[in-house]
Amino acid sequence: MLNEKERDTLIKYRFEQVNESVTEAQLLLDKGLLRGAVNRIYYAMFYSVLILALQNQFETSKHQQLLGWFNKNFIYTNKIDKRFGSIIQKAFENRNEGDYEPLVSFEKESVSQMFSEMELFLERIKEEIKKNQ
Repeated sequence: MLNEKERDTLIKYRFEQVNESVTEAQLLLDKGLLRGAVNRIYYAMFYSVLILALQNQFETSKHQQLLGWFNKNFIYTNKIDKRFGSIIQKAFENRNEGDYEPLVSFEKESVSQMFSEMELFLERIKEEIKKNQ
């Protein structure tokens, strides 16, 4: 269990990871490196939910556990609209496919749509983070 100073330091670091992942996703998308863009799109959202979890004294590095916690505490309680739960779940599935399945390719148009959804997701999570500060 982290103390308050450690938690604050980790939250700051996670914000940096969110910002870096968004920048990387945009660069990869612009270069047509779509699998990499899909990966970074997911991780930007993952890191943002980690911030929310840290604010709520929930610590994990496991993706499924974090997504389950997020759904239980924010989606199923209607604190956050269920479409945001769908956005991160689909991003998780796409990232897994791109990282682990052979012969997977993505269309630029669909990855651009994922990027737009990521931006909406991050906006909504930042609102929730501000409520908890």
